[in-house]
Amino acid sequence: MRNALTIDVEEHFQAHAYENVIDRSAWERFPSRVVRNTQRVLEVLADHRTHATFFVLGWVAERHPDLVRAIAAAGHEIGSHGYAHQLLYRQSPAEFADDLARSLGAIERALGGGNHLLGYRAPGFSLTDETLWALDILRAHGLAYDSSLQPVDRRGGSALRGGKRCGVSGASRFAARVGAGLWEFPVSTVRLGGRNWPVAGGGYFRLLPLWVTRQAIARINAEGQPAIVYLHPWELDPEEPRLPEASTLSSLRHRVNLGRTEGRLRRLLGKGQFGPLRDVFADRLRAA
Repeated sequence: MRNALTIDVEEHFQAHAYENVIDRSAWERFPSRVVRNTQRVLEVLADHRTHATFFVLGWVAERHPDLVRAIAAAGHEIGSHGYAHQLLYRQSPAEFADDLARSLGAIERALGGGNHLLGYRAPGFSLTDETLWALDILRAHGLAYDSSLQPVDRRGGSALRGGKRCGVSGASRFAARVGAGLWEFPVSTVRLGGRNWPVAGGGYFRLLPLWVTRQAIARINAEGQPAIVYLHPWELDPEEPRLPEASTLSSLRHRVNLGRTEGRLRRLLGKGQFGPLRDVFADRLRAA
Protein backbone atom coordinates (compact mmCIF):
# COMPACT_ATOMS: atom_id res chain seq x y z
CA MET A 1 0.00 0.00 0.00
CA ARG A 2 1.21 3.51 -0.81
CA ASN A 3 1.53 5.70 2.29
CA ALA A 4 1.72 9.48 2.57
CA LEU A 5 4.90 11.38 3.43
CA THR A 6 4.55 14.97 4.62
CA ILE A 7 7.20 17.59 5.44
CA ASP A 8 6.47 20.64 7.61
CA VAL A 9 8.80 23.36 6.28
CA GLU A 10 9.92 25.71 9.05
CA GLU A 11 13.11 27.06 10.57
CA HIS A 12 14.70 25.18 13.46
CA PHE A 13 14.15 28.11 15.84
CA GLN A 14 10.41 28.08 15.05
CA ALA A 15 9.92 24.61 16.54
CA HIS A 16 7.48 24.39 19.43
CA ALA A 17 10.21 23.18 21.75
CA TYR A 18 11.44 26.79 21.70
CA GLU A 19 8.19 28.73 21.57
CA ASN A 20 8.35 29.83 25.21
CA VAL A 21 11.89 31.21 24.96
CA ILE A 22 12.11 32.63 21.42
CA ASP A 23 9.60 35.32 20.56
CA ARG A 24 8.42 35.72 16.97
CA SER A 25 9.78 39.25 16.98
CA ALA A 26 13.28 37.75 17.38
CA TRP A 27 13.10 35.31 14.46
CA GLU A 28 14.91 37.63 12.07
CA ARG A 29 18.08 37.67 14.16
CA PHE A 30 18.68 33.91 13.88
CA PRO A 31 20.69 32.53 10.94
CA SER A 32 18.42 30.74 8.49
CA ARG A 33 19.00 27.03 7.86
CA VAL A 34 15.70 26.10 6.24
CA VAL A 35 16.92 26.29 2.63
CA ARG A 36 19.89 24.03 3.23
CA ASN A 37 17.86 21.58 5.29
CA THR A 38 14.96 21.41 2.84
CA GLN A 39 17.34 20.90 -0.05
CA ARG A 40 18.74 17.94 1.87
CA VAL A 41 15.25 16.49 2.16
CA LEU A 42 14.75 17.01 -1.58
CA GLU A 43 17.99 15.15 -2.30
CA VAL A 44 16.93 12.19 -0.16
CA LEU A 45 13.54 12.02 -1.87
CA ALA A 46 15.10 12.30 -5.32
CA ASP A 47 17.50 9.46 -4.49
CA HIS A 48 14.49 7.27 -3.68
CA ARG A 49 12.25 8.58 -6.47
CA THR A 50 9.67 9.61 -3.91
CA HIS A 51 7.36 12.60 -3.80
CA ALA A 52 5.82 14.17 -0.71
CA THR A 53 3.57 16.95 0.50
CA PHE A 54 5.48 19.98 1.80
CA PHE A 55 3.45 22.15 4.17
CA VAL A 56 5.32 25.46 3.90
CA LEU A 57 5.19 28.21 6.49
CA GLY A 58 4.15 31.50 4.90
CA TRP A 59 6.92 33.30 6.80
CA VAL A 60 9.42 31.02 5.08
CA ALA A 61 7.78 31.39 1.66
CA GLU A 62 8.03 35.20 1.85
CA ARG A 63 11.76 35.07 2.58
CA HIS A 64 12.71 32.13 0.39
CA PRO A 65 10.41 32.05 -2.66
CA ASP A 66 13.07 30.23 -4.68
CA LEU A 67 12.85 27.34 -2.21
CA VAL A 68 9.10 27.07 -2.73
CA ARG A 69 9.60 27.00 -6.48
CA ALA A 70 12.32 24.35 -6.16
CA ILE A 71 9.99 22.09 -4.16
CA ALA A 72 7.25 22.43 -6.78
CA ALA A 73 9.69 21.99 -9.68
CA ALA A 74 10.77 18.65 -8.20
CA GLY A 75 7.17 17.43 -8.50
CA HIS A 76 6.14 17.67 -4.85
CA GLU A 77 2.82 18.92 -3.53
CA ILE A 78 2.82 22.20 -1.61
CA GLY A 79 0.35 23.06 1.13
CA SER A 80 0.06 25.75 3.79
CA HIS A 81 1.49 25.46 7.31
CA GLY A 82 0.03 28.83 8.26
CA TYR A 83 2.04 32.03 8.31
CA ALA A 84 3.43 32.68 11.82
CA HIS A 85 3.51 29.12 13.27
CA GLN A 86 0.75 29.96 15.72
CA LEU A 87 -1.28 27.21 17.38
CA LEU A 88 -4.96 27.25 16.44
CA TYR A 89 -6.18 27.44 20.03
CA ARG A 90 -4.12 30.57 20.64
CA GLN A 91 -5.92 32.44 17.85
CA SER A 92 -9.39 33.80 17.40
CA PRO A 93 -11.25 32.80 14.24
CA ALA A 94 -10.51 36.23 12.76
CA GLU A 95 -6.81 35.95 13.58
CA PHE A 96 -6.64 32.49 12.06
CA ALA A 97 -8.43 33.64 8.90
CA ASP A 98 -5.87 36.43 8.53
CA ASP A 99 -2.93 34.08 9.20
CA LEU A 100 -4.24 31.55 6.66
CA ALA A 101 -4.87 34.16 3.97
CA ARG A 102 -1.41 35.64 4.51
CA SER A 103 0.21 32.22 4.19
CA LEU A 104 -1.72 31.31 1.04
CA GLY A 105 -0.81 34.66 -0.52
CA ALA A 106 2.89 34.25 0.26
CA ILE A 107 3.04 30.73 -1.16
CA GLU A 108 1.02 31.56 -4.26
CA ARG A 109 3.19 34.59 -4.97
CA ALA A 110 6.29 32.42 -4.66
CA LEU A 111 4.81 29.95 -7.14
CA GLY A 112 3.97 32.73 -9.56
CA GLY A 113 0.18 32.46 -9.47
CA GLY A 114 -2.18 29.97 -11.04
CA ASN A 115 -1.40 27.33 -8.42
CA HIS A 116 -4.33 26.43 -6.20
CA LEU A 117 -3.28 24.78 -2.96
CA LEU A 118 -5.32 21.83 -1.73
CA GLY A 119 -4.19 21.34 1.84
CA TYR A 120 -3.37 22.89 5.20
CA ARG A 121 -1.67 21.68 8.37
CA ALA A 122 -1.85 23.64 11.60
CA PRO A 123 1.31 24.02 13.67
CA GLY A 124 1.44 21.53 16.51
CA PHE A 125 -1.51 19.52 15.14
CA SER A 126 -3.63 21.96 17.11
CA LEU A 127 -7.06 21.01 15.80
CA THR A 128 -9.11 20.22 18.91
CA ASP A 129 -12.75 20.16 19.97
CA GLU A 130 -12.43 23.87 20.72
CA THR A 131 -10.96 24.82 17.33
CA LEU A 132 -13.28 23.04 14.90
CA TRP A 133 -14.33 26.49 13.67
CA ALA A 134 -11.09 26.44 11.68
CA LEU A 135 -12.56 23.87 9.30
CA ASP A 136 -15.18 26.33 8.08
CA ILE A 137 -12.46 28.91 7.40
CA LEU A 138 -10.39 26.39 5.46
CA ARG A 139 -13.44 25.49 3.39
CA ALA A 140 -14.18 29.16 2.74
CA HIS A 141 -10.70 29.54 1.25
CA GLY A 142 -11.34 26.69 -1.17
CA LEU A 143 -9.03 24.14 0.44
CA ALA A 144 -9.84 20.48 -0.13
CA TYR A 145 -8.27 18.90 2.94
CA ASP A 146 -6.82 19.51 6.37
CA SER A 147 -4.12 17.47 8.16
CA SER A 148 -4.08 19.20 11.54
CA LEU A 149 -5.26 16.39 13.78
CA GLN A 150 -3.16 14.03 15.84
CA PRO A 151 -5.89 11.96 17.52
CA VAL A 152 -4.23 11.26 20.86
CA ASP A 153 -5.24 12.16 24.40
CA ARG A 154 -3.48 15.48 24.86
CA ARG A 155 -4.65 19.12 24.85
CA GLY A 156 -8.19 17.81 24.53
CA GLY A 157 -7.12 16.74 21.08
CA SER A 158 -9.65 14.02 20.31
CA ALA A 159 -11.53 16.42 18.08
CA LEU A 160 -12.73 13.99 15.47
CA ARG A 161 -12.49 10.64 17.24
CA GLY A 162 -16.18 10.43 17.99
CA GLY A 163 -17.06 12.50 14.96
CA LYS A 164 -20.31 13.92 16.31
CA ARG A 165 -18.98 17.46 16.59
CA CYS A 166 -18.31 17.75 12.87
CA GLY A 167 -20.67 15.31 11.20
CA VAL A 168 -18.24 12.40 10.89
CA SER A 169 -19.62 9.01 11.76
CA GLY A 170 -17.53 6.42 13.56
CA ALA A 171 -13.91 6.47 14.66
CA SER A 172 -11.61 8.80 12.81
CA ARG A 173 -8.01 7.83 13.26
CA PHE A 174 -8.19 7.70 9.48
CA ALA A 175 -9.35 9.96 6.67
CA ALA A 176 -12.80 11.38 7.28
CA ARG A 177 -15.04 13.82 5.45
CA VAL A 178 -15.60 16.91 7.60
CA GLY A 179 -18.33 18.59 5.66
CA ALA A 180 -18.97 19.28 2.00
CA GLY A 181 -15.76 19.70 0.07
CA LEU A 182 -13.33 19.13 2.94
CA TRP A 183 -11.48 16.05 4.20
CA GLU A 184 -9.47 15.52 7.38
CA PHE A 185 -6.31 13.41 7.02
CA PRO A 186 -5.02 12.83 10.59
CA VAL A 187 -1.38 11.91 11.12
CA SER A 188 -1.11 8.26 11.98
CA THR A 189 -1.64 6.66 15.36
CA VAL A 190 -2.08 3.06 16.46
CA ARG A 191 -4.69 1.82 18.90
CA LEU A 192 -3.25 -0.08 21.88
CA GLY A 193 -4.62 -0.61 25.37
CA GLY A 194 -7.70 1.46 24.66
CA ARG A 195 -5.66 4.52 23.64
CA ASN A 196 -4.30 6.06 20.46
CA TRP A 197 -0.51 6.32 20.34
CA PRO A 198 1.49 8.60 17.98
CA VAL A 199 3.92 6.57 15.91
CA ALA A 200 4.70 8.03 12.53
CA GLY A 201 6.76 11.16 12.62
CA GLY A 202 8.68 13.93 14.29
CA GLY A 203 10.16 13.14 17.66
CA TYR A 204 8.56 9.70 17.66
CA PHE A 205 10.37 8.83 14.43
CA ARG A 206 13.65 10.04 15.91
CA LEU A 207 13.21 8.42 19.32
CA LEU A 208 11.63 5.06 18.55
CA PRO A 209 13.55 2.29 16.75
CA LEU A 210 12.81 2.15 13.04
CA TRP A 211 11.26 -1.31 13.36
CA VAL A 212 8.57 0.20 15.61
CA THR A 213 7.67 2.73 12.92
CA ARG A 214 7.62 0.01 10.27
CA GLN A 215 5.41 -2.27 12.36
CA ALA A 216 3.04 0.61 13.09
CA ILE A 217 2.74 1.42 9.38
CA ALA A 218 2.19 -2.28 8.59
CA ARG A 219 -0.56 -2.45 11.22
CA ILE A 220 -2.29 0.64 9.81
CA ASN A 221 -2.05 -0.83 6.30
CA ALA A 222 -3.49 -4.12 7.57
CA GLU A 223 -6.51 -2.10 8.72
CA GLY A 224 -6.94 -1.08 5.08
CA GLN A 225 -5.64 2.47 5.45
CA PRO A 226 -2.57 4.42 4.27
CA ALA A 227 -0.29 5.74 6.98
CA ILE A 228 0.56 9.45 7.14
CA VAL A 229 4.16 10.16 8.18
CA TYR A 230 5.55 13.63 8.96
CA LEU A 231 8.99 15.18 9.43
CA HIS A 232 10.63 18.63 9.52
CA PRO A 233 13.70 19.65 7.50
CA TRP A 234 15.56 20.63 10.69
CA GLU A 235 15.35 17.00 11.81
CA LEU A 236 18.00 16.15 9.20
CA ASP A 237 20.44 18.75 10.55
CA PRO A 238 22.78 17.35 13.24
CA GLU A 239 24.96 20.46 12.88
CA GLU A 240 22.16 22.76 13.99
CA PRO A 241 23.59 25.35 16.40
CA ARG A 242 22.51 25.16 20.00
CA LEU A 243 20.27 27.96 21.17
CA PRO A 244 21.44 29.44 24.49
CA GLU A 245 17.92 30.74 25.15
CA ALA A 246 16.55 27.20 25.42
CA SER A 247 16.43 25.08 28.54
CA THR A 248 18.25 21.77 28.75
CA LEU A 249 14.93 19.91 28.50
CA SER A 250 13.79 21.88 25.44
CA SER A 251 17.13 21.31 23.72
CA LEU A 252 17.03 17.59 24.48
CA ARG A 253 13.47 17.30 23.19
CA HIS A 254 14.36 19.12 20.00
CA ARG A 255 17.78 17.64 19.27
CA VAL A 256 17.44 13.97 20.19
CA ASN A 257 18.79 11.74 17.40
CA LEU A 258 19.09 14.50 14.77
CA GLY A 259 22.10 12.64 13.44
CA ARG A 260 20.04 9.50 12.80
CA THR A 261 17.01 10.92 11.02
CA GLU A 262 18.36 10.95 7.49
CA GLY A 263 19.55 7.35 7.68
CA ARG A 264 16.26 6.20 9.14
CA LEU A 265 14.33 8.07 6.46
CA ARG A 266 16.43 6.50 3.71
CA ARG A 267 15.85 3.01 5.12
CA LEU A 268 12.13 3.67 5.45
CA LEU A 269 11.85 4.88 1.86
CA GLY A 270 13.97 1.99 0.63
CA LYS A 271 11.42 -0.58 1.79
CA GLY A 272 8.11 1.19 1.28
CA GLN A 273 6.09 3.21 -1.19
CA PHE A 274 5.27 6.80 -0.27
CA GLY A 275 3.67 9.75 -2.02
CA PRO A 276 2.02 13.14 -1.43
CA LEU A 277 -1.40 13.38 0.18
CA ARG A 278 -2.98 14.61 -3.06
CA ASP A 279 -2.00 11.32 -4.75
CA VAL A 280 -2.48 8.85 -1.89
CA PHE A 281 -6.01 10.16 -1.32
CA ALA A 282 -6.78 11.19 -4.91
CA ASP A 283 -9.98 9.16 -5.07
CA ARG A 284 -11.44 10.86 -2.01
CA LEU A 285 -10.38 14.32 -3.11
CA ARG A 286 -12.02 13.79 -6.47
CA ALA A 287 -15.22 12.76 -4.71
CA ALA A 288 -15.14 15.93 -2.57
